Amino acid sequence: MTVKKLVSNWLKQAQCELAEETYQVSLTLEDAAKIDALAEMYPRRTKEQIISELVSAALAELEESFPYIQGSRVISTDEDGDPVYEDVGPTPMFLEKTKENLQKHKLKQSA
Repeated sequence: MTVKKLVSNWLKQAQCELAEETYQVSLTLEDAAKIDALAEMYPRRTKEQIISELVSAALAELEESFPYIQGSRVISTDEDGDPVYEDVGPTPMFLEKTKENLQKHKLKQSA
């Protein structure tokens, strides 16, 4: 890893807020063995850090995988003047629910 990437990684981690709420999960034996293997391969990462980073990566990838489903309502036009239709797929609901829950977590932390 280059110093530039290292600093970038540190900045990302320093800027993110951690939720006070923790989540306890039970892993399959196979997944637990994979986490253990990763912790052995990367001894400077704790199992908790590995799990947290995997969850973050999986959620980002999940969000990107949601399909765009064209609705009937035109919400704007593109640079060529063609209509842009609203997305009635899961993305808008996921983003709205994420925003709502983020506010709830922030309120809990400030209380």
